Amino acid sequence: MALRWTRRLALVLAAAALAVATGFGLYALLLLPPLDAWHTEILDGEYRATVHADLDFAGYQALEAALFSRTAQAAAAFADEPRYAASRFDSSGAGQRLSGGAPFNRSYRLPATALPARGSALLLHGLTDSPYSVRALAETLQAQGFEVTALRLPGHGTLPSMLTRMRFADWHAAVRMAVRDVAARTPPGAAFYLGGYSTGGTLAFIHALEALDDATLRRPDRLLLIAPAIEVAPVAGLVNLLDLGAVLPVPALQKVKWQELAPEYDPYKFNSFPVNATRQVRRATLELQALFERAAQRGRLGELPPIIAWQSLVDSTLGSRALIERVFARLDRPVHELVLFDVNRVSGLEAVANDALRAQLAQVIAAPRRYRLTLVRNLDASTLEVRVTTLLPTDAVSAPKAGETPVPAAPALRWPSDVVSLGHVALPFRPDDPVYGHLPGSGANGLPSFGSLTLRGENGALVFPLGAFTRLRSNPFWPLIEQQIVQLVAQDLASSAVPVAGTASAPGR
Repeated sequence: MALRWTRRLALVLAAAALAVATGFGLYALLLLPPLDAWHTEILDGEYRATVHADLDFAGYQALEAALFSRTAQAAAAFADEPRYAASRFDSSGAGQRLSGGAPFNRSYRLPATALPARGSALLLHGLTDSPYSVRALAETLQAQGFEVTALRLPGHGTLPSMLTRMRFADWHAAVRMAVRDVAARTPPGAAFYLGGYSTGGTLAFIHALEALDDATLRRPDRLLLIAPAIEVAPVAGLVNLLDLGAVLPVPALQKVKWQELAPEYDPYKFNSFPVNATRQVRRATLELQALFERAAQRGRLGELPPIIAWQSLVDSTLGSRALIERVFARLDRPVHELVLFDVNRVSGLEAVANDALRAQLAQVIAAPRRYRLTLVRNLDASTLEVRVTTLLPTDAVSAPKAGETPVPAAPALRWPSDVVSLGHVALPFRPDDPVYGHLPGSGANGLPSFGSLTLRGENGALVFPLGAFTRLRSNPFWPLIEQQIVQLVAQDLASSAVPVAGTASAPGR
């Protein structure tokens, strides 16, 4: 009897798996646009943990240089592709003109502004983008006397096709390699910061947790996390079924490798999204969750370095609940700080506001906590002006203390009148960023930034949905993040024996 039911269950599961794979295959074949050459061309020479285990950072950059040379050769061959014009591969396209050809798709190192360096930092970018996404953070730390290294994660920055071959194991190995290099360059007694945006934040957090049990790994003195990926939607567990058809030698079935195929106009981020991207970020978040649970069970969360995280309350990419409830709610030291950006609650928007977000914020405020919670929100409903306040830690059983502490000398901030919220892709960029800035006048070489375009019309008029240009791509409150970095560096150096080699202020923008 048991064997019969086991067989029936196996048949049901197999049928369900086949239905999922078939349904997704039909979606990909019938609804996704045609593949371009940059979706199928595979470059040789990308970093692999199993092949390049002995590589140091200098060797990694040499490997990268050869890889980008192959990328340039491939891009030259794309000129006859129907969608080449205005793509990131077209030297006369908007993306290339906005970027000025700056090589921020590659790993880079910013030297300290004075010697000896006050500290070193390693920064990690997010999924499908490039080290450009941590440029503003890197420059802020550099201005504080840090030497800053931004690592390109394997699979990124070259061709979208390479996203179909990337692996979490390679990201993990590359991060360890870069940490070894940066740690070796950090002056004795100087601070070592490890930070990341989105998936990069996941990888930074993983390293900090692994270092609790592995004495050979350099522990960071502080974690800087921007909208880190803590968990992905449960449906991501089906991801291994979606691209099964791609194993067949049928060119048309190669489309099932992709969840989204989009024009590649962005110079520093791929717009197309492969099934493999979901697969690898899921592996990263599951590894993070397992390490966090193990540290919690062993009572070692208190050994984590101070963490500061910046998160938008509304985040359509990853959500904000996991960071708040699965991480910060379980941290037990007041050295940790969560900076939470509320939505714009000016009175004119109240009638169409999402009430669930108000309830979520109220829950966060009411919950007991042992971390510092900094809130960025409207001064009141009558104004676009913003106040920054900090709720101090409480113990685990008492009710939270009434009232909030205004953050001293917080920069004067206000919501732009046409912005309703921040979001996942906006947090790490300055408001005047030449590629993504939303401020009027943002852009470069006579072109407006993608973030400042105000295109209106009907979907179907262009090859991409007009909604792609309504999502905020830069952070009007970046001056606050910049100020907090300056204050944290000063605080950390004051509590250590690190000699102050300079007092450069944050870069004026």
